[in-house]
Amino acid sequence: MEKEEEWLQELQAEAKSLIMRSDPGLALPRTTEEKVEADQRSIYVGNVDYGGTAEELESHFNSCGKINRVTILCDKFSGHPKGYAYIEFAGKSSVKAAMELDESIFRDRVIKVGAFSAKQSWASLISCP
Repeated sequence: MEKEEEWLQELQAEAKSLIMRSDPGLALPRTTEEKVEADQRSIYVGNVDYGGTAEELESHFNSCGKINRVTILCDKFSGHPKGYAYIEFAGKSSVKAAMELDESIFRDRVIKVGAFSAKQSWASLISCP
């Protein structure tokens, strides 16, 4: 169990490092205000096909506005997708447009689109590799 926790911490540190190197503007929010603001620009996407990729989701929601990041959640033990994702947009207006895609078809499945839940912070999410 300790090895898995250590491995998870290493993965999170590596992901954060990669984000900061690729675009410093996409670095994880540091202050509470920045976290709240990022949450307000984010959506939840449910019933995502297990074979769906971040690129496919980005393409599906591209018409809504600029996307900062797509996170498909995975089980921390098996590494398999959980069937839902979070998408952070560059602007708040994109969230409203994305909500219009609720019950749209993604990879032959009807997806659910909703507001990002503040119960879960971006920093604690485990995304698929």
